[in-house]
Amino acid sequence: MTAHDAGELVRRLQECFNTRQFDQADDLFAQDFFSHPLGTLGFEAGKEAWRTLVAHFPDYRVVAEDVLVDRDRVAVRSSVEGVPRGGVPPMLIEIFRVHDGRLAEMWGIGQGLPLEVLAAG
Repeated sequence: MTAHDAGELVRRLQECFNTRQFDQADDLFAQDFFSHPLGTLGFEAGKEAWRTLVAHFPDYRVVAEDVLVDRDRVAVRSSVEGVPRGGVPPMLIEIFRVHDGRLAEMWGIGQGLPLEVLAAG
């Protein structure tokens, strides 16, 4: 997989989220995908988190500002739209590990995001 392909994989993931085509994202993930922020194996918990977010914030969107690729890692810094704005602009930084053309692992951190919505489930 080339650096362009790996970056495009993350852009396709964001497009699935932004268009609410959550099930179409299944093909982007390895079967044993691990989400470090959620502490879960597989992508079902990720889709449930997406559904929870958009149920509370129907206009929630992520916009890739920077996409950096280094070997099997893709880092993306995204601005976030459609959430209440406090003093800090909403931002999300995620790092993905790609294996065999699919997302295999993810780490993430955000600022100014309504994460209490996910905690409440």
